[in-house]
Amino acid sequence: MTLVVKIGGAAGNELDPTLREVAHRGDTVLVHGGSEEIDRLGTALGRPPEYLTSPSGTVSRRSDAAHLEVLVAALAGTVQTRLVARLLALGGRAIGLSGVDGGLVRADRKAAVRAVVDGRVRVLHDDLSGSITAVDRSVLDLLLGAGVTPVVGPPAITPDGTVVNVDADRLAAAVAAALRAEALLLLTNVPGLLRDPKDLGSRIASVPRGEIDAVLPCAAGRMRKKVLAAREALAGGVGRVVIGPSAGPAPVAAALAGAGTEFR
Repeated sequence: MTLVVKIGGAAGNELDPTLREVAHRGDTVLVHGGSEEIDRLGTALGRPPEYLTSPSGTVSRRSDAAHLEVLVAALAGTVQTRLVARLLALGGRAIGLSGVDGGLVRADRKAAVRAVVDGRVRVLHDDLSGSITAVDRSVLDLLLGAGVTPVVGPPAITPDGTVVNVDADRLAAAVAAALRAEALLLLTNVPGLLRDPKDLGSRIASVPRGEIDAVLPCAAGRMRKKVLAAREALAGGVGRVVIGPSAGPAPVAAALAGAGTEFR
């Protein structure tokens, strides 16, 4: 089977259990975020993070030129290098790729971003964020065929060579769809999609494809993008998507066995 596993980069995520599972599978593309490291680096450089909330309630990272510079340094530099180094230390073979490398992930820059600020909708024209349009699976097929684990993260590249930020969950969905993966696992720091974000015991076990829009109101903050990513992956031909916990001794196996929230 072909598997795409996205590991979260926010505080509270456990990475090593997933890396131990992935290191020797040979059939997995690892996609990563890195919000905690972006925030840490940006704060150290005097560019603290800013977040935007769209009128629909989706939370996104501010990606003007200054913040994008921090994001690239954190994701394509620190985070990716650490992940590849750990996979190598575990005896695996891995290569890190940003979406820019080899034109792996193509995107169109958003002409404008709408955000709610102090109760009013503002339109921002200087944001360097994008919408994914294509993933070149040939690069991934080549690596997987050689027994190498691709470690993939933002940013992406536009047709005119502009580097843009893209959401890591939706990048994972696009990669999974391009590969026609049997499963996409979105591992995070909560047990799954919760009916009440404040109640860890309110996990929704499964969501049929036709009911995804009905559960979107339960997806607060960044969880909303994970649910949107699940919908996009299924529409792209992925067999199933699981939003599951990164904690535990074997989170990949647990997610495949039913832990978390499954979308089919």
